[in-house]
Amino acid sequence: MSWIHAVIDVPAEQHASAADFWGVVLGWPTGRIWDGHPELRSFEPPTGTSYVHLQEIDGAPRIHLDVESADPAGAVERAVGLGGELVAEHARWRTLRSPGGLPFCLLQEAEHDAPGPVGFTDGHRSRLVQVCIDSPRAAHAGEVAFWRDLLGDRWVPSRGREFAGKWHDDAGSPIQLLFQELDEDDGPVRAHVDLGTDDLAADVRRLALLGAAEVGAGRGWHVFRDPCGLPFCTTLNSPERVRRRDLG
Repeated sequence: MSWIHAVIDVPAEQHASAADFWGVVLGWPTGRIWDGHPELRSFEPPTGTSYVHLQEIDGAPRIHLDVESADPAGAVERAVGLGGELVAEHARWRTLRSPGGLPFCLLQEAEHDAPGPVGFTDGHRSRLVQVCIDSPRAAHAGEVAFWRDLLGDRWVPSRGREFAGKWHDDAGSPIQLLFQELDEDDGPVRAHVDLGTDDLAADVRRLALLGAAEVGAGRGWHVFRDPCGLPFCTTLNSPERVRRRDLG
């Protein structure tokens, strides 16, 4: 498995505000509508390939993953064998759900050039570097096992009690994955996105000025909500573009 994309799904009435907010948070404006898919746009970096997208859906706001594979049909078969569910097949991708209910898509891998971090006037930098898969206690172990078996590649266990570990493909994916156990007994698995920055205090100030709603500080991260109510974090993960990320 290789390149991972983050897709921000929002209902029609929140689409414009999500496009405006995430465009300034990422430092990348939304591009044109996708050919044949009027519900989809990408946030376009000035150089490199986009990997963050915005989709209009008939449902509540959420985050889903698009995962590229050299053999999408084989990856679908493997995902279903591991407990995932095939939901729909489209010309360019297959839509599935993980055992815990997290939506994701599998698609054909392509050549990409990952964009670098965005620099701001005060000198600090930021980039969306991580998707955190959030699982209630009852689903956590099974969800982690599903993704580890499906994705392969490099896994680094976490020292934090609530985190199982991090994943990266070591082939240039702009996004790493983090697996978090929620303080909830049951419920659906969901995901949130994390920015990486080289100056956490500066990025917290920036996001607050952009209208993000503050939730609170953690150990090396700060939690916000976007205008649609989706949680996200800015973190001390490196914003650098590297093939093999530091997952310590």
